[in-house]
Amino acid sequence: MDIKAIEYHVQGLLKAIGEDPEREGLKDTPARVARMLEEVLAGTAYSNHEIAEMFGTTFSADTNGDTDSTVVMKDITVFSYCEHHLALMYDMTVNVAYIPHGRVLGLSKIARICDMAAKRLQLQERLGSDICEIISEAAGSPDVGVVIRGSHSCMTARGIRNASAQTVTTTFRGRFRTEKDLQQLIIME
Repeated sequence: MDIKAIEYHVQGLLKAIGEDPEREGLKDTPARVARMLEEVLAGTAYSNHEIAEMFGTTFSADTNGDTDSTVVMKDITVFSYCEHHLALMYDMTVNVAYIPHGRVLGLSKIARICDMAAKRLQLQERLGSDICEIISEAAGSPDVGVVIRGSHSCMTARGIRNASAQTVTTTFRGRFRTEKDLQQLIIME
């Protein structure tokens, strides 16, 4: 990420909206915004494959051959930024489930995958797909489901200004596509 270019452009943005970037409250704003963007968009530096490698620590799944064992993690909180307006997507919760195929992911790795995939300019639909793809690769399982619920400030704070609107997206791969009982494990109510 080019921090100096971000600082330069934020200073230009401040001027373009009629602000004085040299006034006391704004003097350090370009540098602060650049550091903030570096942090909240850290996921842009990595491909889905690289994230799967980063957080792909697995352990032997002792399921005694039970192919119906399922790992479910609910209410993982993330936030992201809409690529259309650079607006905050907030109050986002992610539910993830997968069927182990001999290996299980460390539980914290599931939350880390969700967090890193969200640290990009995103669409909520793509975020679900990215998480599915990364979990599938990291866990070595084709059977993955992801449900995300979130609010989008491009809808709640501007435009239609519908403050209570929430978006729910589902992404199902493998057995989760066809088996309703698996889908019900992660559907938000």
